[in-house]
Amino acid sequence: MRSGVFEVDGAGLYYEVRGTGPALLMISGAGGDAGYYTGIAEILSDAFMVIAYDRRGNSRSSGRSQAPMSLAVQAADARALVAGLAGGRALVFGNSAGAIVGLTLAALHPEVVAGLVAHEPPAVNVLPDGDPGRGFFAELAALYEQGGSPAAGRRFAETTRGEGTYRWPAELWKRFLGNQDHLFGTEWPGFAGFRPDETALKSAPFPVVLGAGAEDRGTYYARPSIEIARRIGVPWVEFPGIHMEFLRDPGRFAAAVRVLATQMHTLGSDVPELWRRARVSEGPAAP
Repeated sequence: MRSGVFEVDGAGLYYEVRGTGPALLMISGAGGDAGYYTGIAEILSDAFMVIAYDRRGNSRSSGRSQAPMSLAVQAADARALVAGLAGGRALVFGNSAGAIVGLTLAALHPEVVAGLVAHEPPAVNVLPDGDPGRGFFAELAALYEQGGSPAAGRRFAETTRGEGTYRWPAELWKRFLGNQDHLFGTEWPGFAGFRPDETALKSAPFPVVLGAGAEDRGTYYARPSIEIARRIGVPWVEFPGIHMEFLRDPGRFAAAVRVLATQMHTLGSDVPELWRRARVSEGPAAP
């Protein structure tokens, strides 16, 4: 793994790169930390150049401010990373708020996206009028105003299936706690107001797949993926596990991502040479 800080307009973005092969940019959700993807990135690094980063203002990246942050800024950061680290084009995976950033990137900067997997974007504005899930962002914003990040953070965890059933890495958890005011005070309005650009996404010149976890069926953050897929006419798939299965069981989740990312890449280009070669330790293939 190699790491560094990539300078963009108004911020330095901490990033980690693992492996060689087709570029795969992984965008984190709430907390914006590259550490969410450490396990899955290690697994996929045998086939992809996996790039993960701390989103602007989170963890080891700079650029924190008091002003609400637009999704256009988040997408511009991702575009700059692809241009600077991946030769100008990459497959993109985003989870949760990272899927919202990925959908925004695909709409605003399609030239840098080779394919997009959007996993459980909590795009509650696409839910039907009167759906209780549409009040999620407003509820947590009110809790943050009344009780600060501890109150909002507790409610956030309570609404996310599977949280509390596994342990986060200690350093990741510590960084996440330090990001909560940035999340609820700065990033929240952008995520709350998100509506996918259906026209741009329908005309995307690359494959787009929406998906959600099998254990999240029916949740406010899983159902929007189905509706977005229907509206823009792209496939929807069911992933294994929970909202953050890549933390609970990275091997299981990586297997699902590998299939989608490999298929997306080979739709538009030849199978890379590294996928044609046997491992050095292996003998000739059996007849």
